[in-house]
Amino acid sequence: MLQILFLAAVAAIVLYQLYATLGRRVGRQPEDTPIKASPAGPAPVVTDAHPALRSDGLAALKARQPDFDPAKFMMGARAAYEQIVTAYAEGDRETLKPLLAPEVMANFEQAMAAREAAGRSEKLEFMAPPRLDLESIDLVGDTAKAVVRILAEVRTRTKDERGEGVDDRRTAELWTFEREVKSTDPNWHLSFVAAAEA
Repeated sequence: MLQILFLAAVAAIVLYQLYATLGRRVGRQPEDTPIKASPAGPAPVVTDAHPALRSDGLAALKARQPDFDPAKFMMGARAAYEQIVTAYAEGDRETLKPLLAPEVMANFEQAMAAREAAGRSEKLEFMAPPRLDLESIDLVGDTAKAVVRILAEVRTRTKDERGEGVDDRRTAELWTFEREVKSTDPNWHLSFVAAAEA
């Protein structure tokens, strides 16, 4: 009988120790660290000025247009690039006209008309976010010129009487945007496109 009572007492002590240990907070708890909401959507692609960008052209432009912000300009250049290449593929002249210099618009119009005469239609999609770098800025008289290097991966779907073709390609181009600093119009216009090294 004494042995049973002794074992019961030992069991009670062990159970109490287990309860005291399992009920205790040990280490850092989840509620100790506030949870921060992550930003919605993918992280933005950072566009930087080209390492060889001369500061004299930028200084000259800022002297005439103190509120010029290269970062905001590059955001506008990205939006313009995506709008222009998409609108060109779709033959959307209404979107293109305010974004292009007259000479560029004439060239685009000629190419779109030839495509339409051949009975072809196109749709374009970006396979990855394009990369844009500010290559140079110059001020020639009252005309500000900014050259942007653009690297993109695009997929073009072409339809004609023979069916549909798909073309995946990488492009490397230099786009020149211009704006008259005396103009009340704040928009830049695409004035020249040239091939670039990837």
